[in-house]
Amino acid sequence: MLDGSLKPRVEPYLTKAGSLIASIGITANQITVAGLGVGLIAAAAIAFQYFWIGAFLIVVSRIFDGLDGAVARASKPSDFGGFLDIVLDFIFYGAIPIAFAVADPSANALAAAILVFSFYVNGASFLAFAIMAEKQKLKTDQRGSKSFFFTTGLAEATETYAFFIAFCLFPAFFAEIAYVFTVICFYTALSRIVMTSRVLK
Repeated sequence: MLDGSLKPRVEPYLTKAGSLIASIGITANQITVAGLGVGLIAAAAIAFQYFWIGAFLIVVSRIFDGLDGAVARASKPSDFGGFLDIVLDFIFYGAIPIAFAVADPSANALAAAILVFSFYVNGASFLAFAIMAEKQKLKTDQRGSKSFFFTTGLAEATETYAFFIAFCLFPAFFAEIAYVFTVICFYTALSRIVMTSRVLK
């Protein structure tokens, strides 16, 4: 939901940085992989209860996630790059809740499992619609130029990062915050299903 208002504000800076990075020969896919690497280090820090370090590394990882698209646009976007970006994003999304489950299994494991399940449902609705949109030749530029049809919703990247940071800032309340985000993810998936039923009729 917040991606739409945040993107125009950060896009000019990402575009400049992306052009500079591309000019020295670093590829978008390398940025994507590096972002995941930093994200997994963040998850490891969280698992060992270094929550502030985890929060900082989550921010760094997501800066990489924004830069890879800018680098691709400044060089040569590819379908494989789009594929790699979404797959590695979902690895990161699952790693952070699991890290909190490892940090305190008795308090966090159930909430983390339910949250990851909501990611699975939400992600399935997102990707399934993208497949149907390609079949129907549907196009959108609501979130800029993408490799596939990018549907919007209540839970998007900005909301996910905000909740991940909230987990790190208030680790004692991980379960409560996770359940709130779970409801948001399920609502997003349900709204996408309703939208799809109307679009594909």
